[in-house]
Amino acid sequence: AGRLPNRLFYLSIPPNIFVDVVRCASLGASSKKGWTRVIVEKPFGRDSQSSRELTKCLKQYLNEDQIFRIDHYLGKELVENLSVLRFSNLVFEPLWSRNCIRNVQLIFSEDFGTEGRGGYFDNYGIIRDIMQNHLLQILALFAMETPVSLDAEDIRNEKVKVLRSMRPLELDDVVIGQYKGHSKGNKSYPAYTDDPTVPKGSLTPTFAAAALFINNARWDGVPFLMKAGKALHTRRAEIRVQFRHVPGNLYKQNFGPDLDKATNELVLRVQPDEAIYLKINNKVPGLGMRLDRSDLNLLYRARYPKEIPDAYERLLLDAIEGERRLFIRSDELEAAWSLFTPLLKELEEKKIAPELYPYGSRGPVGAYYLAAKHNVRWGDLSGEDS
Repeated sequence: AGRLPNRLFYLSIPPNIFVDVVRCASLGASSKKGWTRVIVEKPFGRDSQSSRELTKCLKQYLNEDQIFRIDHYLGKELVENLSVLRFSNLVFEPLWSRNCIRNVQLIFSEDFGTEGRGGYFDNYGIIRDIMQNHLLQILALFAMETPVSLDAEDIRNEKVKVLRSMRPLELDDVVIGQYKGHSKGNKSYPAYTDDPTVPKGSLTPTFAAAALFINNARWDGVPFLMKAGKALHTRRAEIRVQFRHVPGNLYKQNFGPDLDKATNELVLRVQPDEAIYLKINNKVPGLGMRLDRSDLNLLYRARYPKEIPDAYERLLLDAIEGERRLFIRSDELEAAWSLFTPLLKELEEKKIAPELYPYGSRGPVGAYYLAAKHNVRWGDLSGEDS
């Protein structure tokens, strides 16, 4: 009709046919006058080598600026708000370093199992499926230095610097688990290996907890703990920032020996019921000196009753507009895989068996020990947060 034709291909297909589809789309269906872009849905390979190979093959037919590697977590409202919270509020920016932050926790849990996706999941496992992309991307956004501008390349440059400053994961820094069958009342829940699409005796982890460290001046020594699992007691995704104890706290006798009860904690709940809240200490009204921990709370559904757009809506619109800020660049992908590939190879070569945990539980006991080793208490297990 005389208009400029632009074409956007969305590859939500098995990874083994990515390259064939891109070849056909590029050679046979590219726009002659407008732009042609391709959205690639994860997984982007299984390790550094396969990811590198995939990128190399895609670049035979596409330029880097035509490839949009989509991670829908980066389109979520609370993840988008992370940079706004930090860079546009004076109250947070001075606190955002090892001087004030004791640890950072990135938590992802689902209250259901693989539910028929076991065949796909068994090829990848929870580390590749959730940690190496969703949680690591959030960590990079959280920990990056202030970018020169909000331009896509400036933001992605800072994220790559964070990833390249991190030390690769080792076996001692990780706990893996797999859910087992469990009966509660009259209801019985299946084990991961009960799924007919999962091979019997599979060692694929459905849960993982990991401690990561960023070796730079801002974050040296601060543990970033990740936890992701299926068939757990609750569904949630959140970032928890635990601040250091107040030096020489005048009120420590009011808290008793457990000073963790007095810890200030900033929580960004990504899902469900999006919220940002800050745990602070205050005095309970009355004649005595009794202290309490309260939340300064921004609950999105109360403050912004309008519908929050779906993450994919935002990302699809960005791809149409050519906005690359929330999409993953090839060097960023390379840096992310280099952190996890040695660990994944070791887990597979040594055939390390995951710790079993009951369906609907809080996960394997090893996750508690991993946190304790780094003097951390998981914030989602306190029972204070509903």
